[in-house]
Amino acid sequence: MERKTQMTGFDRITFDPNIMGGRACIRGMRITVAMIINLISNGMSTEEIVHEYPYLEPEDIQQALRYVALLADESIRELELVSA
Repeated sequence: MERKTQMTGFDRITFDPNIMGGRACIRGMRITVAMIINLISNGMSTEEIVHEYPYLEPEDIQQALRYVALLADESIRELELVSA
């Protein structure tokens, strides 16, 4: 039985307790949103990240940024999780 879930509006961000301890990952891969944000915060561009990690797509990077922006928003929102 697959346990992967994703958030409504974030089709590239997945959560699976069997992958990276359930942390937010990109499309079920062992690439966490935190790793992508860390690369960006250390000066890498989207093009550089995709070059270094060719299995990622620019849309993955943009969605990771949108996800983190949502988390950093000071307002409280109820998120609906959908099973994949």
